[in-house]
Amino acid sequence: MLFSGLDRGVEGGVEQAYERSLPLEQALREDVLLAYGLNGGPLPPQHGFPLRLLVPGSYGMASVKWLSRITFLREPHTGYQNATAYRMRSDEDDPGIPVGPIEPRALMAPPGVPDFMTRRRFAPAGRITLHGRAWSGHGAIERVEVSADGGATWRAAHLGAEHGWRAWSLDWEAEPGEHVLCSRAFDSTSRGQPDLPPWNLGGYANNAVQRVAVTVGAPGAPSD
Repeated sequence: MLFSGLDRGVEGGVEQAYERSLPLEQALREDVLLAYGLNGGPLPPQHGFPLRLLVPGSYGMASVKWLSRITFLREPHTGYQNATAYRMRSDEDDPGIPVGPIEPRALMAPPGVPDFMTRRRFAPAGRITLHGRAWSGHGAIERVEVSADGGATWRAAHLGAEHGWRAWSLDWEAEPGEHVLCSRAFDSTSRGQPDLPPWNLGGYANNAVQRVAVTVGAPGAPSD
């Protein structure tokens, strides 16, 4: 199925509308939606008004905005956005393979943000609840691990309910000094986050372990 949007541009030297196709079995999944509203109101223009495609588990390029047309195809689509763009390539001459489902990833809300924020992130000493979100397009998130020493040691975080993503949290006894906080996720297919993901020309699917540098102050000391 081919999904065509109203946005146009010049890519590969050709003026074209943005179009992406999905295999029929993927397009007909129960969780793939045509969305016309958000939070009880119309879909905002920046999110694809009046209608957009939503493809959970796929990177954003699959969820075509400003949808204008849906076409059933007999053969795979060979347009620019499928055949040339969004492909994992090792160099300019490599035809590559299509970018796949979202790789597992956990992200952390940096402690002290937005209350205390300068050039570095500051936090008071004592117990701090670290928290964030984790997701994967390959399978449900089964484990999130957190490190407070730059990845030398890891602890398992508490996981919330599954919503296509999972909230996670961990209590950290923050001692004064400099720390590097890290988080990484693992899904039901045994995929996890690497320190550095395999390189590709477009920089796609970068799910490197997040690292957050934090300065912890003494108890009762100013946080900024």
